[in-house]
Amino acid sequence: MKTIRFGIIGCGLMGREFASAAARWVHLTDVTGKPEITAISDTNDALFPWYREACPKLKLATKDYRELLASKEVDAVYVAVPHNLHKEIYIAAIEAGKHLMGEKPFGIDKAANDAILATIRSHPNVFVRCSSESPFYPAMQRLCDMIDSNAFGRIIEVNTGFLHSSDLDATKPINWKRMVEFCGEYGCMGDLGMHACHVPFRAGWVPKNVRAYLNKIVSERPDGKGGMAPCKTWDNATLLCDARDTRSGESFPLTIKTHRIAPGNKNTWYTEVLGTKMSARWSSTNPKRLEILDYKGGEQAWQQVETGYETAFKSITGGIFEFGFTDSILQMWAAFVHELASGKPPKRFAGCVTPEEAALSHRLFTAALKSHEHSSVVEV
Repeated sequence: MKTIRFGIIGCGLMGREFASAAARWVHLTDVTGKPEITAISDTNDALFPWYREACPKLKLATKDYRELLASKEVDAVYVAVPHNLHKEIYIAAIEAGKHLMGEKPFGIDKAANDAILATIRSHPNVFVRCSSESPFYPAMQRLCDMIDSNAFGRIIEVNTGFLHSSDLDATKPINWKRMVEFCGEYGCMGDLGMHACHVPFRAGWVPKNVRAYLNKIVSERPDGKGGMAPCKTWDNATLLCDARDTRSGESFPLTIKTHRIAPGNKNTWYTEVLGTKMSARWSSTNPKRLEILDYKGGEQAWQQVETGYETAFKSITGGIFEFGFTDSILQMWAAFVHELASGKPPKRFAGCVTPEEAALSHRLFTAALKSHEHSSVVEV
């Protein structure tokens, strides 16, 4: 098994999730590589003690990410920083020859993403992917297998989204995701959208145009200093797209929702595919349940399939047990490390988001901003 030495740039929530996944790598049984965290970087060195305890192979902890990128002890990096820093750090990592897993949206805007993509093209030996976990749930893997086998017949409609409600609390203090200078004009689309786009884009369902409705619901929040600060980013976005199936050439409506204020939703990913032969829907509200409608004429009835621990990358856990968020993180990282070590994913929907798919999301979100501004349908 090939060992890949990782540096983490941005030691917050998702950096810790990766470190936890790396510590549990023994859980997996069929991957061709394993991560070893050897370096970390964050401007807040108060985060370092946790990593020193959790990462026994750690050799470097620095407040300067450039020092990490210069280290010969690092083969690849995970970068989890605010969107305004993506262009600078992603490009620096690629130019340093470090393989890269970057957080979405892969640049604060399309211009930043274009620059990152140009750097990737000029460094073809550097492996680059974008983070997104939802397709790795077992029920979603089954739904994706149905896409691969053309089980749905002609696609009638597809609906995907990422919904949560933590921002329903107007007393929640402001953070960088509510500040346009750090999060970008996309707002909730940039921060949540790749999760909702991952499966449609991988399926070859490409938006041709979009009519978007964007909403700012909470106009100001506590600034943590006794005052109030304006919230300048979009809270909710609903995108209605005319999508084309690149395999069949047929078109259908694709609706994508990214809502920060969705009452009743804790942190909900969902996907629904309606077809002439079969339909299927999944929601992380009940993550092990896949609902399927197999239409053969006559009465129509949804059946509920309870999936077990049936993962893209096999593990020591028995199939009767249940799967959760930390398992999806481990599966996503297995996908990254496996493809880096072996050259290809084991199947189409067992791979991480590609730079080209991230670029398509930028074209969609840029068109959505224009669509909302002019109340019109805009080509993607």
